[in-house]
Amino acid sequence: MSEKITALRGATTIEENTREEIVSKTVELVKTLKDDNNIGSGVRAVSCLISTTVDITAFYPARAVRESGLLDCPLMSCLEPNIENSLPLCIRVMIELASDEKTDFVPRHAYLHKAAELRPDLAKISKTMREREKACSPEISGKDRGKVLNVAIDGPSGAGKSTVAKLLSRRLSMTYLDTGAMYRAIGLKMHRKGIGLGDVEGIKRTLDDTVIEVDTIDGVQHVRLDGKDVSGEIRRHYVSKLASDFSAVKEVRLKLVEMQRKIASEKDCILDGRDIGTFVLPDAVAKFYLTASVKVRAKRRFDELTAKGEACELDAIERDIETRDYNDMHRDFAPLKKADDAIEVVTDDMTVEQVVAYMSEIINSKR
Repeated sequence: MSEKITALRGATTIEENTREEIVSKTVELVKTLKDDNNIGSGVRAVSCLISTTVDITAFYPARAVRESGLLDCPLMSCLEPNIENSLPLCIRVMIELASDEKTDFVPRHAYLHKAAELRPDLAKISKTMREREKACSPEISGKDRGKVLNVAIDGPSGAGKSTVAKLLSRRLSMTYLDTGAMYRAIGLKMHRKGIGLGDVEGIKRTLDDTVIEVDTIDGVQHVRLDGKDVSGEIRRHYVSKLASDFSAVKEVRLKLVEMQRKIASEKDCILDGRDIGTFVLPDAVAKFYLTASVKVRAKRRFDELTAKGEACELDAIERDIETRDYNDMHRDFAPLKKADDAIEVVTDDMTVEQVVAYMSEIINSKR
């Protein structure tokens, strides 16, 4: 029986460089990952890589894992380079998990203690820590704040939605859910499988057997398709057309919208796409419609691709954008359009910094 490999990640910090502290925090982290992902029950650990910052010298975390008996798989340990302003006294873990290819397994990562700063969207806080935080600052404690804050950013291709959304998420400490990357991943898989737009049954079967994960690791977004990183491939020019074509298929949109709504119901999120404010999150607290002229968007895309060393023609990109705009705006299901309550932002003559500052002010006013 074939298996799929999934990367499970976690991180924690220690208070002081002592053997006891290293053992305690390492065991806590690995046990959390093991329990939350049912390792040993339908999911098995293939290997485990443990890295530490250079200020951890009193004991080896990998040895703590081995002595605890939590994982029965090859263990590897390494020292991270000394990077300025990096989180001190930090232990990171990456476990390769194998599961049945037909199993709908979604990894649950864990970031404990001060490592929660690295991934606030995935941070897992112990009961003791949660109670302590609530006692110190009840006004900002979890559900006490009320409804989650969702931001919808719509607009045509090349308007700068993804760039702005990422910068906003960092500035406002919100989760950025890259919906465009999810559709690109779907388009790429359909292309690889040879599934055409008219093959509805083939599309449905493929969707049922597809797992997409979008994470940010050390400030860089990673997209995994069925356990394999496709972050670079989905940004190739030919995938843009695939994403647009398959996003118009109702079955594809319903599947991904279901995933997106679930995530957005649980945490403060920023989503960008074509129909976020009109269809995916019609009740979003803040809605924006980012746009720019076709010529400006084509030039931005041309500069981006040439900087990566890809051969391309400006005129061809401009034609592709015009075609994509038309297709997105005229598809039967959830077409691209400005929501009635969305704020339009024309970015032709604005810098990215100006756009982010303007939108941040509006979002903060709704907190």
